[in-house]
Amino acid sequence: MTALTLSTAGAATLRADALVVGVAKGTGPKSGLVLAPGSEAVDKAFDGKLAAVLETLGATGAEGELTKLPAASGLKAPVVVVVGLGPVPDKEDAYDAEALRRAAGTAARALSGTKKAGFALPAGTVEDAAAVAEGALLGAYAFTAYQGGEDKLAPKDAKSKDSGPKQPLAEVVLLGGKARDKAYKAAVERALALAEEINRARDLINTPPNDLYPESFAAVATAAGKEHGIKVQVLDEKALVKGGYGGLLGVGQGSANGPRLVKLAYTHPKAEKTLALVGKGITYDSGGISLKPAGHNETMKCDMSGAAAVFAAVVSAARLGLKVNVTGWLALAENMPSGNATRPGDVLRMYSGKTVEVLNTDAEGRLVLADALTRASEEKPDAIVDVATLTGAMVLALGNRTFGIMANDDAFRTSIHEIAEEVGEASWPMPLPADLRKGMDSPTADIANMGERMGGGLVAGLFLKEFVGEGIAWAHLDIAGPAFHEGAPYGYTPKGGTGSAVRTLVRLAERTADGDLG
Repeated sequence: MTALTLSTAGAATLRADALVVGVAKGTGPKSGLVLAPGSEAVDKAFDGKLAAVLETLGATGAEGELTKLPAASGLKAPVVVVVGLGPVPDKEDAYDAEALRRAAGTAARALSGTKKAGFALPAGTVEDAAAVAEGALLGAYAFTAYQGGEDKLAPKDAKSKDSGPKQPLAEVVLLGGKARDKAYKAAVERALALAEEINRARDLINTPPNDLYPESFAAVATAAGKEHGIKVQVLDEKALVKGGYGGLLGVGQGSANGPRLVKLAYTHPKAEKTLALVGKGITYDSGGISLKPAGHNETMKCDMSGAAAVFAAVVSAARLGLKVNVTGWLALAENMPSGNATRPGDVLRMYSGKTVEVLNTDAEGRLVLADALTRASEEKPDAIVDVATLTGAMVLALGNRTFGIMANDDAFRTSIHEIAEEVGEASWPMPLPADLRKGMDSPTADIANMGERMGGGLVAGLFLKEFVGEGIAWAHLDIAGPAFHEGAPYGYTPKGGTGSAVRTLVRLAERTADGDLG
């Protein structure tokens, strides 16, 4: 993990491999490049001509734009990295936190293989410093666990020219903040803890399914629980059979790797509220007997992204010592076709006692979540939030970067939407139309796991709602779009697992601790 330091050093005197500053895009009468706060020392080293030099090189200040320059005399760092922040804000120095996160992430990605870099981006407020720290740490992420292995066919005495993949930026030095101020220190420590857990979630999502399956995921959760004082309970196949968890068992019965239900309980002695988080953890989704078509299987290791987000959020709450009880439920299974697999037309008796006719075995996430939602409801939490890569329909509706929010309480849904936007996670509130419920009526069971094709993401939400306890505020986050990024990296978003929804869940826990559940 990239190290993070809050330094009192000046940008000109910092000894580092690179120095990062920001530039914005001027508008109206002040069109052209505008140097952002933090760049003053660098501009002075360039005799006040930094903007002119950048314009000569074609820089515009657009978001995501990056320019590298050899440092001028007077700077200890040999390289200056200039990153675009987008349009100049209306109020001086009031740069949007998400713009700062993305700029810091862009710079950190460009500095892979570098030992130490100073970030002199705007950090005049605690919020700015936290955004820069968060963006830099998330942008520096790389998943290299399966790369750079020894070539056994190479001559014993040969030295490989390629020593493996570039390692992430080793150290981020945050400049311009008040290094001795308690609020700044706390904000940076929070950013470090949060980024470390988001990056751990990314690692889990990126781990191939031959190494990450329900039992091994449960082992990771158990180890983290011991490290951070979280009580962990794991229900294996025998316990699931004894407890009557028909959804988890039905989805997992086709695989050689049996299902698990993992409970992580973080408690605080002064907590007044309890938040339950439920995550879909399909460690690999073949579609089961309703096999996915060719071209749709290759990234299905990411179908446990919801469980990874819940796991990361609970550990983050523990590391931050939040005054709220947070319980995470990881519904883990591998959905495979075999002679033992659930068939379309089978009826499962769920943990709640309801029966479900399985019309499509590729609509499996809602089945494992249903059991976990019922179990979570038994503990009477103040609110439940489930997170899942649940439907392709949500991707069609909202695209690859925005997750949908459904809820049984409008105020709660609005609160989560506001929180997501605040922390920089694109989201959108979605309805739960009552008329779509009829499409899941079954002549054989209490409910079917499929309904109308149109509005499929909303149908899935309506199915889950059936398994939430009476009187409990509940929200469903369908992160099918942003959970796994297949395109080129941008900002602080890498290729592969993203850790979507972790920041939203942690901020929700913080608000709950402060007495504002929404």
